[in-house]
Amino acid sequence: MTTKLNRRDVVKAGAAIGVGSLISPAFAASAARRADETIRVGVIGCGGRGTGAAANAIEAHPSTKIVALADLFEDRLNGSRKYLEDREDASQRVSIDDAHCFTGFDAYKKLLAENDIDYVVLATPPGFRPLHFQAAIDAGKHVFMEKPVAVDPAGVRMVIEAAEKAQAQKLSVVAGTQRRHETSYLALMERVQNGELGDIVGAQCYWNQGGLWVHDRKPEYSDMEWQCRNWLYFCWLSGDHICEQHIHNIDVVNWAKGGPPVKAMGMGGRQVRTAEKYGNIFDHFAIEFEYADGSSCMSMCRQIDGCAGRVEEVLRGTKGTSVSRPGFAVIEGKNNWRFDAENPSPYMLEHKNLVASIRGDGAYLNEAKRVAESTLTAVMGRMSAYTGKQVTWEQAMNSSLDLSPASYEFGDLAVNPVPSPGSTPLV
Repeated sequence: MTTKLNRRDVVKAGAAIGVGSLISPAFAASAARRADETIRVGVIGCGGRGTGAAANAIEAHPSTKIVALADLFEDRLNGSRKYLEDREDASQRVSIDDAHCFTGFDAYKKLLAENDIDYVVLATPPGFRPLHFQAAIDAGKHVFMEKPVAVDPAGVRMVIEAAEKAQAQKLSVVAGTQRRHETSYLALMERVQNGELGDIVGAQCYWNQGGLWVHDRKPEYSDMEWQCRNWLYFCWLSGDHICEQHIHNIDVVNWAKGGPPVKAMGMGGRQVRTAEKYGNIFDHFAIEFEYADGSSCMSMCRQIDGCAGRVEEVLRGTKGTSVSRPGFAVIEGKNNWRFDAENPSPYMLEHKNLVASIRGDGAYLNEAKRVAESTLTAVMGRMSAYTGKQVTWEQAMNSSLDLSPASYEFGDLAVNPVPSPGSTPLV
């Protein structure tokens, strides 16, 4: 648990596999070794989202089986293991022995070394995602990874590089931007892309809600342990809530516009959540993103109790306006439309679509570059708000900003100061 690792020291290795087969070569090889078609899943990051994703993988296809767990903390791993093994559908679908439970900073490496694991769930705090994703691709694993996929430009570049390697090896990758797999959103975007809104000349997106959980510090915690357990509130771990949460809405606008914006001008601050337990992140942001065609999107996110809530996206076109949120989508204008069909859980569908890609039963999926771009969009907005400066896409993509700690080990770890617009430099 005190193994020293550093994101900058990850070995970049892995040979490309031919892409001629419909079934993934990596899956075909592991299935041939086992003489069955079971898709064996390992989970890296056993918190609520990782455990939920494991359950979604079971629901998605009868061939999936959870066989290994890895987490920094033993108590989190044990809680996840118990939940999964106690499920009514766990019989023959969950088989996790002690030898396939790994803890510590190097737990992910031990899990990825298991040759018969076909795909891995990456659901640790986002600050670890680039390191884990690169290692998973180097190990020849298919990947489901939660959003965001990085917290800084250095991490985004790592993910894009690994995405290219995954493409060459025909490894399937699905990201946790589940709106991309949700029936209501797919129906709306089909109409948007068919021109029913006309040209999109403006957009707004929101994730305004109250506060979330806090993990209070205990006397026995080192700095590193407390920050990892209370990860929402430290930028190096979460990327701030504009990145960790609001990315969903930002990604929808990028989807409608066909790509990320070219610049951002933002503001934000830390007005209510000022106690030490809230680390060094802001509690509100407002960002104007500008796209290449000159259109703009006003983005707002807030985590403050007692304020108005709003979580949705608005697209304004020359023929009408759309409003969308999970399970709900309407168009008002020349082509009025309202979504009224069945809307299965997108959390299950993203795993169903991943399994179909792995098995060759559906289109090949590699969503890594796309989600990396939406991650960088959120990071670009945060950089602007933190510094008070306009930030272009080129500045963000080429920035040397790297929030990762010097080493990953339990011990002292100073908290970076809360950013101060006008004083915090743009890196």
